[in-house]
Amino acid sequence: MSGASKIQDPIQKKKSKHPQGSSGKVRVEVDTMGNIDVPVDRYFGAQTARSLINFDIGEDRMPRSVIRAFGILKQAAAETNVELKSLDRKIGSLISQACDEVISGELDIHFPLRIWQTGSGTQTNMNANEVIANRAIEIAGGMLGSKSPVHPNDHVNLAQSSNDTFPTAMHIAAAEEIQHRLIPSVEKLRIELSKKSEEFSEIVKIGRTHLMDAVPLTLGQEFSAYVSMLESNQIRIQSAMSDLFELALGGTAVGTGLNAHPEFANLVADKIAKKTDLPFSSAENKFAQLAAHDAVVAASGSLNTLAGSLMKIANDIRWLGSGPRCGFGEISLPANEPGSSIMPGKVNPTQSEAMTMVCCQVMGNHTAISIGGSQGNFELNVFKPMMIHNLLHSIRLLSDSCISFSDRCISGIEANQNKISEHLENSLMLVTSLNPHIGYDNAAKIAKNAYENGLTLRQSAIQLELLNDEEFDLWVRPEKMLGPN
Repeated sequence: MSGASKIQDPIQKKKSKHPQGSSGKVRVEVDTMGNIDVPVDRYFGAQTARSLINFDIGEDRMPRSVIRAFGILKQAAAETNVELKSLDRKIGSLISQACDEVISGELDIHFPLRIWQTGSGTQTNMNANEVIANRAIEIAGGMLGSKSPVHPNDHVNLAQSSNDTFPTAMHIAAAEEIQHRLIPSVEKLRIELSKKSEEFSEIVKIGRTHLMDAVPLTLGQEFSAYVSMLESNQIRIQSAMSDLFELALGGTAVGTGLNAHPEFANLVADKIAKKTDLPFSSAENKFAQLAAHDAVVAASGSLNTLAGSLMKIANDIRWLGSGPRCGFGEISLPANEPGSSIMPGKVNPTQSEAMTMVCCQVMGNHTAISIGGSQGNFELNVFKPMMIHNLLHSIRLLSDSCISFSDRCISGIEANQNKISEHLENSLMLVTSLNPHIGYDNAAKIAKNAYENGLTLRQSAIQLELLNDEEFDLWVRPEKMLGPN
């Protein structure tokens, strides 16, 4: 059985201009381990083929954003090497053309590798080198697998190592996804919650602490907490991104920069910054960039905090909307779909449920990232693919769920004024407003008597002869209990 017979192409949703073949034909490629069969219509080479055989683990494939990041960094490296006269201009141009197709996603089908591979990401770096080299060879009119005129190691990987390219791709991918996907999604949700906070600003309701009745606030004030939480999370996420903007490229194998031009690191970082329109720069200490991934752990930590905030918000929303007749029922949630296969007419808080599941997953992802980040040994951390996979998974889930929660839940929330008023009037905690007038002990007597005898606060106060009607009306006014007085 040939080596290629065990290579299976991934199921691809994105169409490529280089479609999957069905002929079963192969070509022979060579690496330091010897010959191996590769599908004739694939740009990847021997090392990718071996990885498909050796790491047939799970279904998690390298995220598209990482592949795009490799296209960006390989193109920037080729341009830098040409500028430094380390690479022939014609070869550099061929590499750059192939990289354009990697960046755009046209060659996605040629990147089949899974997350569960070497912890340095070497196979994915070589996957990129091989695909870019073979596509460049094809553009030049050469033969796939010939390594001429473009060699995957000598040219595409010039002045690089898997140990500095993969961390660089991690940072590029994470920063782009946070900047262009997560931040706009969180802002969309924040704006929608802010609209509701303003809309509900005059609706006085009972507060709850320890899940028990407390003093009043407005529904708008309650929602303002959610807005403030998201604003704080936005600041934390932006702060965490600053570390992602430091790049390892130029550190090569262990951080010393062996085999790279002295000016390579700064020049290539500048080019990456221009290509992404993000403030990337060369990391001052590349030993740390290879051996530890604190920036990734910190970024994940900011997402973990966001997940904690969203969990609280989603839980509050579904509790406030519980009912419709036997729950709190203080807000009405949009009815998006039938809620039960057996109970007719039931509608469930499904957007809150989806959001809370996402938050659980993000917290789990962060746990794995934290453990992975702690496992650097000497000059290299070898948990890189898992860490970036989990981080990008968290970014995507949070981004999508914020949009869904905003569009299909928050925007359609309505206040149930009747239920809110009912709860407010029945609450014993309005007695707190009497503390300055009759003292804590007397106020407590009124509340206790009302609770034990099924009375209203007014009835209890008059029965105990601690207040008259006029005094009660003057001092127990929920709308006057909404701030310092």
